[in-house]
Amino acid sequence: MKSILNIAAYLFVSLDGLPELRAKMLDQCQNRELKGTILLTGEGINMFLAGKADALRGFLDWLQTDPRFALLQAKESWSDEQPFKKMLIKLKNEIIRMNHPAIQPEKGRANFISPKKLQEWLDRGTDDLGRPVVMVDTRNAFEVDYGTFENALHFNIEKFTEFPAAISAHKEELADKTLVSFCTGGIRCEKSGLYMREIGMEHSYQLEGGILKYFEEVGSAHYQGSCFVFDEREALEPNLDSIPVERSIRKKLKTG
Repeated sequence: MKSILNIAAYLFVSLDGLPELRAKMLDQCQNRELKGTILLTGEGINMFLAGKADALRGFLDWLQTDPRFALLQAKESWSDEQPFKKMLIKLKNEIIRMNHPAIQPEKGRANFISPKKLQEWLDRGTDDLGRPVVMVDTRNAFEVDYGTFENALHFNIEKFTEFPAAISAHKEELADKTLVSFCTGGIRCEKSGLYMREIGMEHSYQLEGGILKYFEEVGSAHYQGSCFVFDEREALEPNLDSIPVERSIRKKLKTG
């Protein structure tokens, strides 16, 4: 039985006093022997942590005693070994950089769709009103290489700041489609979904919880390959197990 709990979580919420908050969180993580990365910004928090289940859940319980983090929800997976080498808490300007300061998820989320509802749409190929459904991958090109939804639209971007221009260039051809944007855990789609609505793509949604939540609730249906994750596990299969070592080696040899 796998003994290390891994969590991914984010929340868009206004934060101040970041240096003091960082010091308190680092002390809590180190006392619980947790490892991973936490990003603290004025617009919220993003974190990938791993450790013993009681210790990690204890940290989340402590964190949520702060009312600002009461709505934080974590996605869980398990591993045989600790996938992180150290514990880092970084102060940043944005959780995920987009260079569009008017896009503020804390003030109101884009429309979203649950993983199971999305599976219904993909089974049919249309939404509930009969509109064709197009999956829009907001991730970087190297992430898409590991796996993505069948027939998903992606733009071969190298960083998320390139997404707004990429999707805008396809606005007219996608006008009669229902669009569902997705990423690893949902954080990039919190911004991409709002941006797509802002430029007039009215029939657009974001996948709630991203690929990892889809794996948890649905599995592999309509998805091909694995999902790159930002830790030593490299990628997760739809059953949330780490990508097999031999497949990882072959991929690295193929891509150089």
